[in-house]
Amino acid sequence: MEIRLLRSFVAVAETGNFGLAAKSLSTTQSNLTKQIQFLERQAGSLLFTRGRHGATLTNAGEVLLADAIDLVRRADALAQRMERVAGGAEGVLNVGFGMSAIDVAPRAVADFRTKHPTIDIGLEDMSSSAQFDALRSGALGIGFVRLPAPPDIATRMIRRDRLALAIPSADPVPPSTRESLREYLDGRSVIRLDPERGPGLAAQTGMLFTDLGAHPHVLYQTSDLLTVLALVAAGAGPAIVPESTSAIIPEGVQLVPLHLESSMWSIGTAWLVGTKDPLVPLFLQSVEFLQSVEAHGP
Repeated sequence: MEIRLLRSFVAVAETGNFGLAAKSLSTTQSNLTKQIQFLERQAGSLLFTRGRHGATLTNAGEVLLADAIDLVRRADALAQRMERVAGGAEGVLNVGFGMSAIDVAPRAVADFRTKHPTIDIGLEDMSSSAQFDALRSGALGIGFVRLPAPPDIATRMIRRDRLALAIPSADPVPPSTRESLREYLDGRSVIRLDPERGPGLAAQTGMLFTDLGAHPHVLYQTSDLLTVLALVAAGAGPAIVPESTSAIIPEGVQLVPLHLESSMWSIGTAWLVGTKDPLVPLFLQSVEFLQSVEAHGP
């Protein structure tokens, strides 16, 4: 049954006049009459009694009117919602992030949720390589990743991150020269994140050790960054972590940034090339807003 026919039926029932109903529907009276006749054939009953003073609902028409009004209103509501979804006013957006975006990603999501409360937004912690796969499959709409990205992934750089040495707060800070860092790390027992949990961090840390010519030993390996920091705080040993870890650093741990080219990398937002998801540009606006606040203040 066509919504168009039900809309015509409701218009005639509400006005009680074919001429007025045709005018409200921007159609001709003859065309409206044909629509009602077609609907009556579908219903197997006359819906109106026509007379000199207009159109009056039959018993069958009275029975069907409430359902017809409900269907027309629901169809209109669906059309309006489809417009809002197409315009980015409603929908679902899943956002991925890695360790280097552990501070900016939650703040961007919070800003987005405040500005677009009708949109469901989720935040998933995963490595950059896992995010690339999730963007391709549609499981993620946008992510915060380590750059560079594959050619089918569009990106926008938001900042640089660097490795930092996490040590107990009571420990003396080692000199930051290349030779001093090599002596500090070479042969030392360290705590590290499981490479499968953070492949990007593992690769960057490996580049740093190669650059320094240092060969530390792994004392503990864990799949959770907070556990790594907790072990550092307990005095189990130092760890190499992203400097952005400062957003979640526990009491008893201090971070020593490592100012070497081999310790630095770029972080950016990422989405699938050619995506038609209207929520992606809306989320990028929240990221840009946070960048502006950080650069110039509120």
